[in-house]
Amino acid sequence: MAHEIDYKIVGNEMQFVEIELDPNESVLAEAGGMMYMESNIKMETIFGDGSESSQGQGLMGKLMSAGKRVITGEGLFMTVFTNIGSGKGHVAFASPYPGNILPVDLIEVNQKIICQKDAFLCAAKGVSVGIEFQKKLGAGFFGGEGFIMQKLEGDGKVFLHAGGTVVKRELQPGETIKLDTGCLVALTGDVNYDVALASDIKSGLFGGEGLFLATLTGPGTIWMQSLPFSRLANRIIGAAGGAKGESRNAGSSLLGNLLNN
Repeated sequence: MAHEIDYKIVGNEMQFVEIELDPNESVLAEAGGMMYMESNIKMETIFGDGSESSQGQGLMGKLMSAGKRVITGEGLFMTVFTNIGSGKGHVAFASPYPGNILPVDLIEVNQKIICQKDAFLCAAKGVSVGIEFQKKLGAGFFGGEGFIMQKLEGDGKVFLHAGGTVVKRELQPGETIKLDTGCLVALTGDVNYDVALASDIKSGLFGGEGLFLATLTGPGTIWMQSLPFSRLANRIIGAAGGAKGESRNAGSSLLGNLLNN
């Protein structure tokens, strides 16, 4: 059983989540995600996710759990924050880029959710953080997330972060939606996930949307983000390159004027 935690999400565009822990309650987070913690909170770095499924197998179970995290592109270690005091304690975790924090109660989604590799922020201790292999080669090669996504299982609360505005969509049986692969944040385990070629090669090459789109078919629930971090990073890199080019052109013009004089 995962620990029952209370929480409060603060902010609009640059959010953080404050977790309230009763004595001996714990929350699990990615290393480096903590914003602040009170004096009665103890921080401990562990292998894997600390769930019973990984810890019950001894050292080998811990190594296997940590190894799965390496495959998903995360670090070997996770951090557990435990309230060792006699009263309530608080610890907060911040989103790493502009966007929203998405709380999900795993009980409400059949105790399983699949998300992007970098979407997980923190969860109640007892939640299992594993990997989900894409069953279809197309989704693996062209889905934007490769063959592997993160799988969160258990009966506790988890918190994901996403860029821009987060949209929740309930898909009816047989209903299909196509979206940019980077805009997918998470989906429930009953959603059929595949990748389809854009309407035609010309549109894919010159339309600016890429050759492939994620195809999601219900029933199930999906969460989408309006601003993937990759899209934001590309705009920043493009703007920085443009600024350098303008500076070089201005410098060349100024040098030419000086030489002419």
